[in-house]
Amino acid sequence: MTQPTDIRRDDHRPLLLDLFCCAGGAAAGYHRAGFDVIGVDIVGRPNYPHPFVRADALEYLDGLIASGEIARFAAVHTSPPCQAGCALAIGTNKSRGWGRRHVQLIPALRTLLDATGLPYVIEQPTGKAPVRRDLWLCGEMFHLGVLRHRNFELGGWTMPQPAHPKHRGYVRGYRHGVYRDGPYVAPYGSGGGKATVAEMQQAMGITWTDVREELTEAIPPAYSEHIGRAFLAQAALEVAA
Repeated sequence: MTQPTDIRRDDHRPLLLDLFCCAGGAAAGYHRAGFDVIGVDIVGRPNYPHPFVRADALEYLDGLIASGEIARFAAVHTSPPCQAGCALAIGTNKSRGWGRRHVQLIPALRTLLDATGLPYVIEQPTGKAPVRRDLWLCGEMFHLGVLRHRNFELGGWTMPQPAHPKHRGYVRGYRHGVYRDGPYVAPYGSGGGKATVAEMQQAMGITWTDVREELTEAIPPAYSEHIGRAFLAQAALEVAA
């Protein structure tokens, strides 16, 4: 387990723990909202734009709780692996006869998150993952070039659900053998009209990584910036009261 290489902070900015952080799509948004961020991922992420710890996320969180170091943080964001519950992955695996089993981490993760006593977020794609749909975001809400619908379970706090505007058209590419053009690109897979790396970067507002795997797993920073601003506004109201 490695430690963050740089944890210098502005004491006026609350600290957020970003578990299963990948390349930092969520982190960038929270930082824009007003947080300092420390990311944790079991895979090395040299493109992550904030202090980073390479570790098993559940073990690291458990250690923070046991040591009392969790008290340094104001909130926790988590994006656990989605293959066990993602509708796209489940359908693809079934149609192609792939038998690989994916471990569902969310129940154990939620138990640890509840033990922190901190407000938290669990992010997942639309599918069968065992998360509450306390918040649901779409790229069209932020005028992005992707749809990338995502569900968010909010632990210990709430925020309003924004209206879901009508999509402006199709996601570009082939579906069931038919090619359609449209204002959105598909930020996953390759071929068949799927987005190039440059198109994914532009559509999601992510410029610091050009690794396709990292981009396909990222949420647009606009999502977490929206969540982070709502959280900080709520926290300010609670302090004022």
